[in-house]
Amino acid sequence: MLGLGVPFDAGNPYEGSLTQMGFGTFGGPHIATLLCEVSTRALKAVWNQKWFVHRRLRPEVFAARIHRTLTNGANYPIHPDILTSINTNTRLGGFLPSGNALLPMAFPEGSPTHPAYGAGHATVAGACSTILKAWFDESFIIQNPVVPDDSGLNLLPYTGGDTLTIGGELNKIASNVANGRNIAGVHWRSDSTESLKLGESIAISILKDQKACYNEVFNGFSLTKFDGSTILV
Repeated sequence: MLGLGVPFDAGNPYEGSLTQMGFGTFGGPHIATLLCEVSTRALKAVWNQKWFVHRRLRPEVFAARIHRTLTNGANYPIHPDILTSINTNTRLGGFLPSGNALLPMAFPEGSPTHPAYGAGHATVAGACSTILKAWFDESFIIQNPVVPDDSGLNLLPYTGGDTLTIGGELNKIASNVANGRNIAGVHWRSDSTESLKLGESIAISILKDQKACYNEVFNGFSLTKFDGSTILV
């Protein structure tokens, strides 16, 4: 974004100044440090949710319990609708080999051994994208965007009808990071959607905390949240 010349948010006290620029505050070192700051706080917050609040099973583990209930006489509290769907040729049954209820995994090592909810990747993605949307002008239009060709080896001019903005692309990146973990089979859908919101709230909280500590006259950054609402922090 800095390389593209994306301007800072209009709330930056040095934006437009002819005599001064930000550095330790409201400059490059500040934003780089802040991204690390929200990342570590996001991980601490989500680890608290994982271990001390929810302790949700990973999809892989839940599938193993279904498999053992169906084939090994285990007595896990599995909803009968799930067992029925796998025992027939409808819904899940049409996609699983006979006698197998295990899920395919993108990672050969399987799922991480810590609980599923919330998702660490999604929480960090939500926090970092929120900081960037606050710090930069999220309405900035990306010039001459490109997309990969079918081989993935070359870049072609983007010819879609949508205008690509920094804010929109940051939302896409956060969503891709979060949903990529679902596609890999290690998270549930709600792990990603709700953890993006958790990361967002952490980032907003830190921005509010730091706002009271600046010597500069600072009226706040504006940003668009994942739900589409615009706030001033």
